[in-house]
Amino acid sequence: MSKLLVKADKGHGHVAHVTPQSAGWTYVGFDLHRLRPGETAAGKTGDREVCLVFVTGKGKASASGKDLGLLGARMSPFEGKPWSVYVPQGSDWSVTADTELELAVCSAPGLGGGLPARVISPDDLGQEVRGKGTNTRYVTNILPEGKPADSLLVVEVITPGGHTSSYPPHKHDQDNLPAESYLEETYYHRLNPPQGFAFQRVYTDADRNGVRDLDEAIAIEDGDVVLVPKGYHPCAACHGYDLYYLNVMAGPKRTWKFHNATEHEWLMKA
Repeated sequence: MSKLLVKADKGHGHVAHVTPQSAGWTYVGFDLHRLRPGETAAGKTGDREVCLVFVTGKGKASASGKDLGLLGARMSPFEGKPWSVYVPQGSDWSVTADTELELAVCSAPGLGGGLPARVISPDDLGQEVRGKGTNTRYVTNILPEGKPADSLLVVEVITPGGHTSSYPPHKHDQDNLPAESYLEETYYHRLNPPQGFAFQRVYTDADRNGVRDLDEAIAIEDGDVVLVPKGYHPCAACHGYDLYYLNVMAGPKRTWKFHNATEHEWLMKA
């Protein structure tokens, strides 16, 4: 199995856990909780900030000592926009499921920004269509760089069956602004119907001998997490199975500046 693939546990509970230490990098953390009604997930942010994403289901949330009420609406990640909560460093948070609930906990270093905890409602979220033809996908910006946070960038994407996404291949692994930013990234994948599969390739440029430092082609199943420490990372959804993914990105500077693979950049003009 690829070292970049994290298989979420089946069933309920704390089913996926990615830390900078386990991933072998510096910034991004990702956890996933599947809760039955009445069950609770809770944590303390410490020196990190957190974005709680209600992937599916409803729950009663609190953060920084404040009762945020009942949040969540959709019962499938392929329908509508999510509810989320931003939690700054030095805070606690708690979510108690009102229905079956899938809660993603996205984290990155806090920088002492002094931001308050806040609810991010579906009405706050911008959506856009990217690409053309079989490269069309649908993007919901949960925590983009234009919204307050210290390090986190969070976005979700739906790619229809038979389409590609994160394509043409692009990378963001060089701290070389304004041309490119260094951002680690996780992909949390869901499939509809859930018995399907998709593919993701994570790879670097080849050297003069045609050798790539990293080149992994990964078969994605429902609930998988893929780590992108560097390189290009396109996805392909198979016919008949729509692909959802939740991206978490963070690095030394909170901006998304990417470099397209030179040999495939002609697709941008096609």
